Amino acid sequence: MRQSARNRGAFLIHWPDKFLPDRASVHVRNQLEMSAPSEIVWSWLIRAKLWPTWYLNAKRVVIEGGDHDLRSGSKFRWTTFGLRLDSKVEEFVSGQRLAWSARAIGIDAYHAWLIEKRPAGCYVLTEETQNGWLARLNSTLRPPEMSKQHQNWLESLQRKSSEGPPPAI
Repeated sequence: MRQSARNRGAFLIHWPDKFLPDRASVHVRNQLEMSAPSEIVWSWLIRAKLWPTWYLNAKRVVIEGGDHDLRSGSKFRWTTFGLRLDSKVEEFVSGQRLAWSARAIGIDAYHAWLIEKRPAGCYVLTEETQNGWLARLNSTLRPPEMSKQHQNWLESLQRKSSEGPPPAI
């Protein structure tokens, strides 16, 4: 994995070579300062089974083994942007870093999340790159859609986190 030239320093994404932003067909980057503590934001982010309850672009999330939370190596299936994806957690640093690969016909993607503690909450960055014919087609036909939905995901995560941690399992 290599670092994106845009992301030098302590707060960076560890991109697999084929997903480097300057090599990928599609790249989106969204970020948001959140007033909620990073631990609560993290707990909502990894509780993937609950995504559909607060992020309307996520549906039918199923984690292999019946888990509720993502962890290192988790495999999960879910629907987003109308596509059923097979995903695997590729990077997991508790409270700080989460990244997964995602595949469907015509799409090969890598989605990363970084959370940095701040005095008044946290800073959250999410970036995704995609390759494949369907990724290029979607980007051509609906160029702002992925960025718009990722911003919605961040804002929904902020709202959920402001309510407190997810329910105990």
